[in-house]
Amino acid sequence: MEPPTKAVKRALRELAARAHEEDLRRALVPVAAAFDRWRAGDLGSGDLAQILHEFHDGPARELFKLYNGNHAWAVAHAIVRGVINRTTVPADVLEHCRGVIELMSEREDE
Repeated sequence: MEPPTKAVKRALRELAARAHEEDLRRALVPVAAAFDRWRAGDLGSGDLAQILHEFHDGPARELFKLYNGNHAWAVAHAIVRGVINRTTVPADVLEHCRGVIELMSEREDE
């Protein structure tokens, strides 16, 4: 993979931030449901605290590691998983990430 231009780097950062927000939103849906159950009295405070602990040590940590590393890898991952619509990605960014996207797509197919 060739070093990205400044414009591609900027676009990768912006796309990674957008994908991180969407992935985090999706991961928080069950936590929000747990808060609703807690407010309704159907879930104890200790159980809610455990759910929060598991979220912090699980999905939140994994997303942090994914999106605070290599932005090209994170964007390719988000494209393959459908978190980012490929048609909204600039052509130069797609070209920069092409090899990683192909590799990840092959892994998804296996």
